[in-house]
Amino acid sequence: MFAIVTIAGQQFKVEEGQELFVHQLKAEEGDSIAFDDVHLIESDGKVSVGKPLLKGAKVNATVLGHQKGDKVIVFKKKRRKGYRRKNGHRQSFTKIKVESIAS
Repeated sequence: MFAIVTIAGQQFKVEEGQELFVHQLKAEEGDSIAFDDVHLIESDGKVSVGKPLLKGAKVNATVLGHQKGDKVIVFKKKRRKGYRRKNGHRQSFTKIKVESIAS
């Protein structure tokens, strides 16, 4: 059984028991959260597709913690002009575990 769900503006294919990283959510570690933006559910070969969302479908998950991703260096330069800019960025992520998929 799997579902396609929108979490924090991105679509993910999730299965029960799966752990994944999503963009940072406003939830504490150990909190239980539910996602209602379910686009598709597949169960035993039967596929239910929403137009655009399935009514009454829900994906329940638990927050395992918050982490930061790898540093990305942004370097801009224009040759022969003396223009150089160096900037870094670390994206914040939330690790969640999918507990159940309800249709």
